[in-house]
Amino acid sequence: MMSRRMFFGSTAIAGVLAAAGLMARGGNGNASENGSFEVTKTADEWKAALTPEQYYVLREHGTERAGTSPLNKEKRAGTYTCAGCDLPVFSSETKYESGTGWPSFYAPLDNSIGTSEDRSLFITRTEVHCRRCGGHLGHVFDDGPPPTGKRYCMNGVAMLFKAAGAA
Repeated sequence: MMSRRMFFGSTAIAGVLAAAGLMARGGNGNASENGSFEVTKTADEWKAALTPEQYYVLREHGTERAGTSPLNKEKRAGTYTCAGCDLPVFSSETKYESGTGWPSFYAPLDNSIGTSEDRSLFITRTEVHCRRCGGHLGHVFDDGPPPTGKRYCMNGVAMLFKAAGAA
């Protein structure tokens, strides 16, 4: 049984860790609030435009549970777009099965993404965001297949899929 002292101590530690993660990320995590993106909205406008899951991932830098996105099993030819602003970000031609439980690609489309350093989990990772709205898409790692050797491990909820030939 947990004592009150243990409960409040662990709660305080969790709060410190969360604050450290936000500071390592460089602020409140809402990339568009710094005004450096073409598409900017207030938090309320983003909440109205996105599902709660999309808001959590795109605007609060969350991560969906592995294996939960239907896009991980998507095999048709087409384009993956940012769920925040509809910018095409990945082609089905660069998608592959990484075994991680998230949609993975070895290359983004030209002029579609930006990256930043993410130290929120006490390790340094490269965060991938939409270059137009700043929405958090996922992370890129150096353990992917040829020809790039990159694994763009994306949150499916942060993207929409448009099948080739569909309007």
